[in-house]
Amino acid sequence: MQRFRAKAQGEGPPSSRVERLRRLTEKLEANPFLTDEDLAESFDVSVQTIRLDRLTLGIPELRERVKQVARRTYGRVRSLGMKEIVGDLIDVVIEERAISAMTATDDMTFERTGVVRGHFLFAQADSLAIALVDAPVALTGLANIKFKRPVRVGEKLIAKAEVIRRKGNKLVVLVQTWVGQDLVFRGKFVVVAINPALPAESSGRDLRGEDAPV
Repeated sequence: MQRFRAKAQGEGPPSSRVERLRRLTEKLEANPFLTDEDLAESFDVSVQTIRLDRLTLGIPELRERVKQVARRTYGRVRSLGMKEIVGDLIDVVIEERAISAMTATDDMTFERTGVVRGHFLFAQADSLAIALVDAPVALTGLANIKFKRPVRVGEKLIAKAEVIRRKGNKLVVLVQTWVGQDLVFRGKFVVVAINPALPAESSGRDLRGEDAPV
C-alpha cells in the first residue's frame, strides 16, 4: 500500500524520479509550450504527477511560462506596442523570423457553429508579420491568405513567420499557423516600413508593394 501511494504521488524510486525531473526541465527549456497532458504522455505518468514535479522544480503552469517568455521577447520589437501584438510573442529575430501563440476562446467564435472567426487568425498573423519590421512604423500593404481548416475553442494556435524576400523598405513575410500538426492558416504579407516624418506616399510609393509581389 505504501509503495502504491508513493507511485501515485509521483515519488517512485529516487533514481527514476531524479532522472524524470532532469528530463522534464530539459523538455520545458526546449519547448515551453508543452502542456501537462503532453508531458504526462511523454513520461508515461499521470497529469497529477507532472504537476507535482513542476511544483518541486518551481516551474509555473503553461500560461505563466508563455507570459514569461513573451515578456523577455517584446523588448526587441520596434513597430508595435506590447498590447498591439495579437497572441503571445514567443520568439522574434527582427527581419528574419518570429513565433506567437494564442489559445482560441469562446469570445472568438461564431455563436451558432463554435468555429473561430477568421479575423482572429488573420490578426495574429498580420501583427506577427509587422513585428518583424525594424522600424517605428510599419503597415501591411498587401496580403494573400488562405484558411485551411476550421479552428475551435480550446485549440492552441502557433503562428510562425519568416521573411522570404526584401526590397527597399518592404518585406514579404510568410506566416503559417498550426494547431498541432494541422496547418490551419497560411498567408503572405507585404509589410512596408514607414518613415513617420514623411507622408506615406513618400515613404513607400505603393503600399501594395507592386515591386515585391506576393
